[in-house]
Amino acid sequence: MKSQNFERTLPEGYHEAYVIDATKGKFSLWLNIVAMALMVVIAVPLAVIISRMGEIHVNSTFLLILCGLLIVYTILHELTHGIAYKLMTGEKLTFGLTLTVAYCGVPKIFVYRKTALVALLAPFTVYTILFLVLLVALPDPTMKLAVALLFAIHFGGCAGDLYDTFIYLTKFRDPTTLMQDTGPRQTFYTK
Repeated sequence: MKSQNFERTLPEGYHEAYVIDATKGKFSLWLNIVAMALMVVIAVPLAVIISRMGEIHVNSTFLLILCGLLIVYTILHELTHGIAYKLMTGEKLTFGLTLTVAYCGVPKIFVYRKTALVALLAPFTVYTILFLVLLVALPDPTMKLAVALLFAIHFGGCAGDLYDTFIYLTKFRDPTTLMQDTGPRQTFYTK
Protein backbone atom coordinates (compact mmCIF):
# COMPACT_ATOMS: atom_id res chain seq x y z
CA MET A 1 0.00 0.00 0.00
CA LYS A 2 2.81 2.44 0.77
CA SER A 3 4.03 2.36 -2.84
CA GLN A 4 0.66 3.80 -3.98
CA ASN A 5 1.43 6.96 -2.02
CA PHE A 6 4.57 7.83 -3.96
CA GLU A 7 6.83 7.09 -6.92
CA ARG A 8 10.55 6.45 -6.73
CA THR A 9 11.14 8.08 -10.11
CA LEU A 10 9.13 10.66 -11.99
CA PRO A 11 6.75 8.72 -14.25
CA GLU A 12 6.86 9.26 -17.99
CA GLY A 13 4.63 12.07 -19.21
CA TYR A 14 5.01 14.24 -16.07
CA HIS A 15 6.51 17.72 -16.23
CA GLU A 16 7.45 20.36 -13.67
CA ALA A 17 4.41 22.58 -13.15
CA TYR A 18 5.21 24.77 -10.14
CA VAL A 19 8.01 25.35 -7.61
CA ILE A 20 7.85 26.78 -4.11
CA ASP A 21 11.21 27.61 -2.56
CA ALA A 22 11.14 29.08 0.95
CA THR A 23 14.83 30.03 0.76
CA LYS A 24 14.60 32.28 -2.31
CA GLY A 25 14.32 36.08 -2.32
CA LYS A 26 10.87 37.57 -2.77
CA PHE A 27 8.93 34.43 -1.86
CA SER A 28 10.90 33.99 1.37
CA LEU A 29 10.33 37.64 2.29
CA TRP A 30 6.62 37.41 1.45
CA LEU A 31 6.23 34.16 3.40
CA ASN A 32 7.88 35.63 6.49
CA ILE A 33 5.79 38.81 6.31
CA VAL A 34 2.60 36.71 6.12
CA ALA A 35 3.84 34.53 9.00
CA MET A 36 4.49 37.59 11.18
CA ALA A 37 1.09 39.07 10.31
CA LEU A 38 -0.64 35.80 11.24
CA MET A 39 1.24 35.76 14.55
CA VAL A 40 0.14 39.29 15.40
CA VAL A 41 -3.48 38.66 14.36
CA ILE A 42 -3.61 35.67 16.73
CA ALA A 43 -1.41 36.93 19.60
CA VAL A 44 -2.85 40.40 20.18
CA PRO A 45 -6.53 39.48 20.67
CA LEU A 46 -5.63 36.44 22.79
CA ALA A 47 -3.27 38.51 24.95
CA VAL A 48 -5.98 41.12 25.50
CA ILE A 49 -8.56 38.47 26.45
CA ILE A 50 -6.15 36.66 28.75
CA SER A 51 -5.01 39.89 30.45
CA ARG A 52 -8.62 40.42 31.56
CA MET A 53 -8.67 37.01 33.27
CA GLY A 54 -6.21 37.91 35.99
CA GLU A 55 -2.70 39.04 36.78
CA ILE A 56 0.02 37.97 34.34
CA HIS A 57 3.64 37.61 35.46
CA VAL A 58 6.03 38.16 32.56
CA ASN A 59 9.67 38.20 33.58
CA SER A 60 13.00 36.88 32.31
CA THR A 61 12.18 33.34 33.54
CA PHE A 62 8.90 33.41 31.60
CA LEU A 63 10.73 34.55 28.45
CA LEU A 64 13.45 31.89 28.81
CA ILE A 65 10.85 29.16 29.28
CA LEU A 66 8.90 30.50 26.28
CA CYS A 67 12.06 30.40 24.13
CA GLY A 68 12.75 26.83 25.25
CA LEU A 69 9.18 25.81 24.46
CA LEU A 70 9.46 27.46 21.05
CA ILE A 71 12.52 25.34 20.23
CA VAL A 72 10.75 22.17 21.44
CA TYR A 73 7.63 23.07 19.45
CA THR A 74 9.63 23.68 16.26
CA ILE A 75 11.26 20.28 16.57
CA LEU A 76 7.91 18.61 17.27
CA HIS A 77 6.30 20.42 14.31
CA GLU A 78 8.90 19.06 11.90
CA LEU A 79 8.80 15.60 13.49
CA THR A 80 5.04 15.56 12.95
CA HIS A 81 5.58 16.19 9.22
CA GLY A 82 8.12 13.38 9.37
CA ILE A 83 5.81 10.94 11.14
CA ALA A 84 3.11 11.55 8.52
CA TYR A 85 5.59 11.05 5.66
CA LYS A 86 7.11 7.98 7.31
CA LEU A 87 3.72 6.35 7.94
CA MET A 88 2.61 6.98 4.37
CA THR A 89 5.83 6.19 2.53
CA GLY A 90 8.26 4.40 4.83
CA GLU A 91 11.03 6.41 3.16
CA LYS A 92 14.06 8.18 4.61
CA LEU A 93 13.38 11.71 5.88
CA THR A 94 15.51 14.83 5.68
CA PHE A 95 15.43 17.47 8.42
CA GLY A 96 17.14 20.82 8.49
CA LEU A 97 17.17 24.50 9.28
CA THR A 98 17.96 27.44 7.02
CA LEU A 99 17.94 31.15 7.78
CA THR A 100 14.30 31.28 6.65
CA VAL A 101 12.73 27.92 7.48
CA ALA A 102 12.91 24.73 9.54
CA TYR A 103 12.00 21.74 7.42
CA CYS A 104 11.30 18.06 6.94
CA GLY A 105 11.21 16.48 3.51
CA VAL A 106 11.41 13.26 1.53
CA PRO A 107 13.67 14.40 -1.31
CA LYS A 108 14.29 11.04 -3.02
CA ILE A 109 10.67 10.31 -3.92
CA PHE A 110 7.66 11.93 -5.57
CA VAL A 111 4.55 11.88 -3.37
CA TYR A 112 0.99 11.95 -4.60
CA ARG A 113 -1.37 14.77 -3.68
CA LYS A 114 -3.09 12.90 -0.82
CA THR A 115 0.20 11.99 0.85
CA ALA A 116 1.48 15.53 0.51
CA LEU A 117 -1.70 17.04 1.96
CA VAL A 118 -1.63 14.69 4.96
CA ALA A 119 2.01 15.55 5.68
CA LEU A 120 1.44 19.28 5.11
CA LEU A 121 -1.58 19.51 7.41
CA ALA A 122 -0.50 17.09 10.16
CA PRO A 123 1.29 19.66 12.37
CA PHE A 124 -1.32 22.35 11.75
CA THR A 125 -4.11 19.99 12.81
CA VAL A 126 -2.40 18.34 15.78
CA TYR A 127 -0.97 21.49 17.38
CA THR A 128 -3.96 23.73 16.69
CA ILE A 129 -6.12 21.26 18.62
CA LEU A 130 -3.51 20.86 21.38
CA PHE A 131 -3.02 24.60 21.89
CA LEU A 132 -6.75 25.33 21.87
CA VAL A 133 -7.38 22.62 24.47
CA LEU A 134 -4.56 24.03 26.64
CA LEU A 135 -5.90 27.57 26.28
CA VAL A 136 -9.27 26.45 27.61
CA ALA A 137 -7.98 24.01 30.25
CA LEU A 138 -5.13 25.93 31.90
CA PRO A 139 -6.32 27.97 34.88
CA ASP A 140 -3.38 30.37 35.28
CA PRO A 141 -3.40 33.50 33.06
CA THR A 142 0.42 33.50 32.78
CA MET A 143 0.40 29.92 31.49
CA LYS A 144 -2.47 30.78 29.17
CA LEU A 145 -0.42 33.69 27.80
CA ALA A 146 2.55 31.37 27.14
CA VAL A 147 0.28 28.94 25.29
CA ALA A 148 -1.37 31.81 23.38
CA LEU A 149 2.02 33.08 22.22
CA LEU A 150 3.08 29.56 21.19
CA PHE A 151 -0.24 29.16 19.37
CA ALA A 152 0.35 32.43 17.50
CA ILE A 153 3.89 31.35 16.58
CA HIS A 154 2.53 27.96 15.53
CA PHE A 155 -0.10 29.55 13.30
CA GLY A 156 2.44 31.86 11.67
CA GLY A 157 4.93 29.02 11.38
CA CYS A 158 2.37 27.04 9.39
CA ALA A 159 2.21 29.76 6.71
CA GLY A 160 4.30 27.73 4.26
CA ASP A 161 2.32 24.55 4.91
CA LEU A 162 -0.94 26.43 4.47
CA TYR A 163 0.31 28.05 1.27
CA ASP A 164 1.26 24.65 -0.18
CA THR A 165 -2.17 23.35 0.85
CA PHE A 166 -3.84 26.34 -0.81
CA ILE A 167 -1.91 25.59 -4.03
CA TYR A 168 -3.11 21.98 -3.90
CA LEU A 169 -6.72 22.99 -3.27
CA THR A 170 -6.83 25.62 -6.02
CA LYS A 171 -4.26 24.77 -8.68
CA PHE A 172 -3.50 21.05 -8.41
CA ARG A 173 -6.75 19.25 -7.68
CA ASP A 174 -5.91 16.17 -9.74
CA PRO A 175 -5.05 13.27 -7.36
CA THR A 176 -2.26 12.18 -9.75
CA THR A 177 -0.31 15.38 -9.08
CA LEU A 178 3.12 14.55 -7.69
CA MET A 179 5.33 16.62 -5.42
CA GLN A 180 8.98 16.29 -4.60
CA ASP A 181 9.54 17.77 -1.15
CA THR A 182 13.15 18.49 -0.26
CA GLY A 183 12.01 20.45 2.80
CA PRO A 184 12.48 24.09 1.92
CA ARG A 185 11.55 23.43 -1.71
CA GLN A 186 8.46 21.73 -3.10
CA THR A 187 8.26 20.97 -6.81
CA PHE A 188 4.87 20.02 -8.24
CA TYR A 189 4.60 17.74 -11.27
CA THR A 190 1.58 17.13 -13.49
CA LYS A 191 0.81 15.00 -16.56
